[in-house]
Amino acid sequence: MRLLVNIDVPDLTLAVAFYTAAFGLTPGRRLGKTVVELDGGQVPIYLLEKGPGTVGAANDHRRYERHWTPIHLDVPVDDIEIALARAIAAGATLESGITSAPWGKIAICADPFGHGFCLIEFLNRGYDEIAGSES
Repeated sequence: MRLLVNIDVPDLTLAVAFYTAAFGLTPGRRLGKTVVELDGGQVPIYLLEKGPGTVGAANDHRRYERHWTPIHLDVPVDDIEIALARAIAAGATLESGITSAPWGKIAICADPFGHGFCLIEFLNRGYDEIAGSES
């Protein structure tokens, strides 16, 4: 299976600036006036300029204030403190401070367009720590 990530944003220029500064991604192809492909992750990320109030899926209107969705980006990082400082400097909002779990550290954030994401620094065996000795 091939996976692509599409993120609707109200302002393509600001979105490219945020995602490149926060995560070190690089702009790739530009597809028309409203789509930019970002490279540098394990999968391509496409930023799609879609105005606030336009109709998205299930006749729901796009809104860019902070919103909850069961699907979000987890961004694994080597040093969560450095990654968090970089994301905040780029315009992210920190929603919960860095917390620790048996598998690592996590910081819950939002991008400037209301989309949630988590920075994760895996420790030891990462998520396999949850399974204990069963793995």
